[in-house]
Amino acid sequence: MENERQVGPPARSDLATRWALPFAVFAFFAATARGYGVFRDELYYIVCGRHLAWGYVEHPPMVAAVAAAVRALFGESWVALRIVSAAAFAATVLLVGDTARVLGGGRFGRCLAQALAATAPVYLSIFSIYSMNALDILVWAGLARIMAAVLGGGDPRLWLAFGGLAGAGLLTKIDVGLLGTGLAVGIVVSRRFDLLRNRWIWIGGAVAGVLFAPHVFWQVSHGFPTREFVANAQQGKIARLSPLGFVGAQLMLVGPVAFLLGFAGMAWLLVARRAGRFRALGWAALVVLAVFALSISKPYYYSPAWTILFPAAGVAVEAWSVGRFERVVRVAASVLVLAILVAAPLAKPLISEDHYVRYAAALGITPGSDENQRLGRLQQFFADMHGWEDMAKTVAKVAAALPPEDRAKACFYGQNYGEAGAIDYFGPGLGLPPAMSGHNSYWLWGPGKCTGEIVLIFGGNRDDHLRNFASVDPGGEFHCIDCMPYENDRTIWIARGLKVPLADAWAGSKHYE
Repeated sequence: MENERQVGPPARSDLATRWALPFAVFAFFAATARGYGVFRDELYYIVCGRHLAWGYVEHPPMVAAVAAAVRALFGESWVALRIVSAAAFAATVLLVGDTARVLGGGRFGRCLAQALAATAPVYLSIFSIYSMNALDILVWAGLARIMAAVLGGGDPRLWLAFGGLAGAGLLTKIDVGLLGTGLAVGIVVSRRFDLLRNRWIWIGGAVAGVLFAPHVFWQVSHGFPTREFVANAQQGKIARLSPLGFVGAQLMLVGPVAFLLGFAGMAWLLVARRAGRFRALGWAALVVLAVFALSISKPYYYSPAWTILFPAAGVAVEAWSVGRFERVVRVAASVLVLAILVAAPLAKPLISEDHYVRYAAALGITPGSDENQRLGRLQQFFADMHGWEDMAKTVAKVAAALPPEDRAKACFYGQNYGEAGAIDYFGPGLGLPPAMSGHNSYWLWGPGKCTGEIVLIFGGNRDDHLRNFASVDPGGEFHCIDCMPYENDRTIWIARGLKVPLADAWAGSKHYE
């Protein structure tokens, strides 16, 4: 009977605690949205929004569709897109607390779950920019909330909402399918066959499948580019970790206290008598962890699953502390959770670059990356927020120095989607043509109106370019402070006279990674 009272409508006195932290999160992230500048991937997503389709080489269509909607409403602005991420973070924190409530948590359990989500360094990073990862975490939080309600005996027609959100989630990031697999395993292992005998679970699954079908058809019609992209990334781009190393990396992503509490929450879901009805959620989190840990994956891939573990952690700590120095335990837990905020400037741009370097050094932190890349003084996440507008301005100077007849024919080619995205975002105001690149979806979009007579190529080796062009001469040099080293000190080549058919040259430029 206690659980039934707790999962009913919240009392008015609880509304303030329910909404206070989500509102504070939104206000803070909106106020600090600009950070160090536009992020590499944000430029790409904005351009994807100009090329609406049911899929892209490395992601489904939702992130581009939202970017296009924001452009239609507010104009093309990466800052406006970050407000979307701020709202997604606030909603995630709210849902995490609500899930804790459905699991049987009281006020403290719900607030602790919210605090764990609001202070996790990986969330401070992901939600500080616009990306599919921010939307993906929100989707997982929503699915966890619905699933908890169904497992707890809620209306089985909630499976329709689950299917609809899962379908939208699959159109955001396909890892939602892994959550579905984990839940299916959890339902079977925890012997919740009553759920499988209900027609609504199958109807919900069908809804998800129908919503996801257009992207599947897109993948088929384009030769499954995402499969090729993932294989290439796993082979050469992603830094390999052992299973234990992957699990250990979670400690840095959420902080030591949240790490311990989160896995305590998983244990609570898996073994606690009080959590018997919700056992499938614990198995889902464990299955997802096992799949990522046993494959070549970046540690942050597991970040959406913490929206399951944080609510369980809040309820577990609350339940354990009853009658055991309750006030002392709860105060200590709150203080320890909030202590991770000392790492906030390492996760989200909050202080100047110079202050960041000194602050990180004082904490004994060195720049890091999930990829096999050489780093400068900033970690890759921060370095990828530097240099893009200056790069476009440097290219514009090279273009402006061309004879008028050459300038009218000039095209731009970038080695990756960040360089091409910078030209497409900043270039129109600088008089530059649309960008080309063989990287990911840029390759699918083709060379456009470029004839190959005059091409400004950012970086690369002159001898390699001479294989395709009659002449290749340096037009300028790009230098940047605190950008990724592989973007710094790059020559802008003026290539003239394509020697091979454009179609052949374009086919050879394909690079999915």
